[in-house]
Amino acid sequence: MTHCILALLCLAVCQLPVLAQRQGTLLSGKILSADNSIVDFATVYLKGTKYGCMTNEKGIYHLKAPAGTYTLIVSAVGFETVEKEIRIAPDGRTRQNIVLQPSLTELEEVEVVASGISRVKKSAFNAVAVDTKELQNSTKNLGEALQQLPGMKLRESGGVGSDMQLMLDGFSGNHVKVFIDGVPQEGAGTAFDINNIPVNYAERIEVYKGVVPVGFGTDAIGGVINIVTNKSKRNWFLDASYSYGSFNTHKSYVNFGQTFANGFTYEVNAFQNFSDNDYYIDNEVRRFEIMEDGSIYFPPQDGKKYRVKRFNDQFHNEAVIAKLGFTGKTWADRLMFSLGYTHFYKEIQTGVYQETVFGEKFRHGYSLMPSVEYKKHNLLVRNLDLTLTANYNHNFTNNVDTASRHYNWLGEYYDNGVRGEQAYQRSQSKNTNWNATGNLNYRFGRIHTLTFHHVASNFRRTSRSYTGTSSVLTAFDIPKVTRKNISGLSYRVVPSEKWNASVFGKHYHQFNQGPVSTSSDGVGNYQNMEKTVSAWGYGAAGTYYIYKELQAKVSYEKAYRLPTTDELFGDEDLEAGKTDLRPENSHNLNFNLSYGHSFGKHGLYAEASYIYRDTKDYIKRGFGKNGTTQFGIYENHGHVKTKGYTVSLRYNFSHWFNMGGTYNNIDTRNYERYVTGGSLQESVTYKKRLPNIPYRYANLDATFTWRNLFAKGNTFSLTYDSFWQHDFPLYWEGIGKDKNMIPEQFSHNLSMSYSLKNGRYNYSFECRNLTNEKLYDNFSLQKAGRAFYGKVRVHFGK
Repeated sequence: MTHCILALLCLAVCQLPVLAQRQGTLLSGKILSADNSIVDFATVYLKGTKYGCMTNEKGIYHLKAPAGTYTLIVSAVGFETVEKEIRIAPDGRTRQNIVLQPSLTELEEVEVVASGISRVKKSAFNAVAVDTKELQNSTKNLGEALQQLPGMKLRESGGVGSDMQLMLDGFSGNHVKVFIDGVPQEGAGTAFDINNIPVNYAERIEVYKGVVPVGFGTDAIGGVINIVTNKSKRNWFLDASYSYGSFNTHKSYVNFGQTFANGFTYEVNAFQNFSDNDYYIDNEVRRFEIMEDGSIYFPPQDGKKYRVKRFNDQFHNEAVIAKLGFTGKTWADRLMFSLGYTHFYKEIQTGVYQETVFGEKFRHGYSLMPSVEYKKHNLLVRNLDLTLTANYNHNFTNNVDTASRHYNWLGEYYDNGVRGEQAYQRSQSKNTNWNATGNLNYRFGRIHTLTFHHVASNFRRTSRSYTGTSSVLTAFDIPKVTRKNISGLSYRVVPSEKWNASVFGKHYHQFNQGPVSTSSDGVGNYQNMEKTVSAWGYGAAGTYYIYKELQAKVSYEKAYRLPTTDELFGDEDLEAGKTDLRPENSHNLNFNLSYGHSFGKHGLYAEASYIYRDTKDYIKRGFGKNGTTQFGIYENHGHVKTKGYTVSLRYNFSHWFNMGGTYNNIDTRNYERYVTGGSLQESVTYKKRLPNIPYRYANLDATFTWRNLFAKGNTFSLTYDSFWQHDFPLYWEGIGKDKNMIPEQFSHNLSMSYSLKNGRYNYSFECRNLTNEKLYDNFSLQKAGRAFYGKVRVHFGK
């Protein structure tokens, strides 16, 4: 529904005084629902114009516009948006009635603000969205696209395909859940990480901050990212692109499909990424000399930083997703079967710290992902809507570390006679993960909606070693199992366009079985253990228009987050699991004010949000060392409070210029006062900021657009964007030396694109990190310097 976002622009535009037209032909009609009831306060708008209005209490609308052919767009709370081509006669009166179908979800009420940054306006939840249409000529992935939104930051440990975390309002990693079209993506595998999916894959990306609607059936406490794909009925279409850039980076994407008159639909998505990631970094070099007797001599370290090139960091992934089914049938609004295949290969250049360097260690694997989706309005009885989804993921991951060489950052090596650069292994993990979701929506009366949602998931991992050795980080002979069931029930009332509210409750249940270490350092000496946890959560959300252009939102939730598979069981390589982790529980509060106003050709949008999280049993990633093996490990830290605010401002002038930016100040601190539960010794980290979490950052972007340049239908655009981040501590504040700070960063990107024949042929060029800054996200792992990319894209059909 690419045009859905543009359609809902009318929510702001139709209230402007410029719509009081004095000349033109009268267009009028009546807006009804599928059950023949009146739809009042519906928005009616002529696409690409400033002609619009709202229906009255009888569902009737009147507007005046010059004669001609237009696209009429009608939207209303709780209904699918309708686009219909109409012709307004040059004289007399044109009448056009429209029937709206009920929406299966309350989450898709999006209003465009500027430059693709949108607000999920009528929803009572604090939510924003990115329209990817303006980004589809770029080489961005979905994670990079999200960084334009308030409170969002993508944290990567390196280049293309590197480990990543999405940070949202101070929470990151597993605190933030990712969905595609409302379906959870846990267990999808490395090839389908959000920083490996091209931006063209999505129509838009929605972000729900902190308090999450029951329609997602999730256990997030940081928020939800929902990737929304285009599900509109389309005739034959093709979207294909290829890009090449620095560090031998190749990216390609193709999407094609068709919906026939009888409703039969097929679609294929495929994409790949490849990069050597051989960029330069600054690091100390551990020198060595091989003596005549074969012994190794290590000269004293000089403490200098050298400019060295990464050399064991190649990554590539491939994915193809095929869909087949029917839409618009009496027995199903949508029935779609899907089969996906993904593959990845990833060389491992470093451990969790940059001073550790590997020269031959790598990982590879593949996934098979069948799924089914079913939607039906008015199931058995009027106003009862059903959505069912089910998917299965069969994932293999192989970790290979068999070299007996020890490397330094110059690529030099010596044979130390011990197999394994980190820990000798050639192992395979088989992950089987399935989940099923069910969503029932029942509308009674004109303003009331009940929603019930349930999600069930089952994960099982079995591992085997081909070297005959065990790993200090895991027990290969003990299966890892987790089962989750989350149910939610909500009530929503929408008495008018002025305000609406929701209340909801959730029940969480999880069963875990797997190895638990009996050692003091948390690894080794494993025993099999089972654990079951259950909890209840609840919340409420509301929104109110103080006046037409000023909206307030407030939401609260007592939320739980169940430990993920990697936290429970590790990754069989660099991460150690902890099967006895307790769920996090948190009081989440959000307050938001937004203001939007258009005056002539000018548009202005501003918003400010305050967030508060009081979290117990916070799961924190720490670090451990066993012999020469460094690893990451998760633990329940205790009590953490997060307070902060985000502000954003956007301005646009006609279709020629738009700019905007966000500023984020998020403070996450330790409120576990004493060293242990029974001790009166106050912790030295009490009320200190949690380490390795950026707490003050901002972004800015500006785009100039020249339409019909050189020929009608051709468009040239020039975009600048930047990201600033304050320095932040790598370790606990007040502990360690000042050098343990990740430095302040300010990066700049520049891109330009030229589209021909209304977007059929597209060419773009980008420069990332224009000033070649030293950039870091995690544990002082340096990211790429200045880089250049070019992209060619073609788009046919609708």
